[in-house]
Amino acid sequence: MRHSLHLIGATLAATLIAGAPLPGRASPPPAAIPASIYTDPAPDKAHPARMEVLHIKSGGVEINGVAYLPSGAGLHPTVIICHGLPGNEKNLDLAQALRRQGWNAVTFNYRGSWGSPGAFRFGQNPEDARAVLAYLRDPANAAKLGVDPARIAMVGHSMGGWVTAMAGAAEQGLGGPGLKGLVLVSAADIGLMGKASLEDRVNLVKENHETLADAPVETLAEELATHAAEWDYVNKADALKTTPLLVLTSDDGLQPHGAMLVEAVRKAGGRKVETVHVATDHGWSDHRIELEARVIRFLEPLLGQ
Repeated sequence: MRHSLHLIGATLAATLIAGAPLPGRASPPPAAIPASIYTDPAPDKAHPARMEVLHIKSGGVEINGVAYLPSGAGLHPTVIICHGLPGNEKNLDLAQALRRQGWNAVTFNYRGSWGSPGAFRFGQNPEDARAVLAYLRDPANAAKLGVDPARIAMVGHSMGGWVTAMAGAAEQGLGGPGLKGLVLVSAADIGLMGKASLEDRVNLVKENHETLADAPVETLAEELATHAAEWDYVNKADALKTTPLLVLTSDDGLQPHGAMLVEAVRKAGGRKVETVHVATDHGWSDHRIELEARVIRFLEPLLGQ
């Protein structure tokens, strides 16, 4: 996501919170660096690390994905990574670090983005994330990929942070193992974006349109406005209050989005939410190791070994 999104998001959020204090504003100490960020595991010839191409049914098509699978026998914890709009930053370095940690890392592309078939629409993205969850929980797929269905977490960057919050909220109350943890990285509240002016919404979509299929700018701009209240992830706070949640923000104008969600979850009684603000850009361009460290350190006790 680029300048228009940051400007729109910051302006809207500032208006709504009317100067309320933003959590996590103080500069935090750097996260302890896990060995998996800089150390390759010992090779396992019987059960080597590998990659698997995935074709996941969602909305009548098969979206594409990639599973980064660690070495070692047995079932492993799994982290799903949701990219932003349009997804130029795929966070594949994070995926590799998660694999070195001994976890599966799964990336995917929403319908109509980056070669996945179908037409791109915002509302489909959380559905696609949940389709990935269902795919990984299927016993045959779990056995093939070495997925422990009881130890799955989700990480989302930018628009993917909104996808993660929406999918995570939908998973609550369904029974089963649920999600062990959610991480939002420089998340953009897509519902809040729907409250922007038509001109701003059109500019937002135009700036992020290059890899999206069958996605008319006017259609996407109207979709944002139509679902603004429904898609505001702050309204999902009650559903998110029992799931461990890490909200990472940066100097991109979107920190108020994360602040409002954190405040809402805490007001709903959530005691498992953490927030950290790091002075870097939207893509964490000069803090990639810091990003990987914070994600792994947060998920480590939740996913275990």
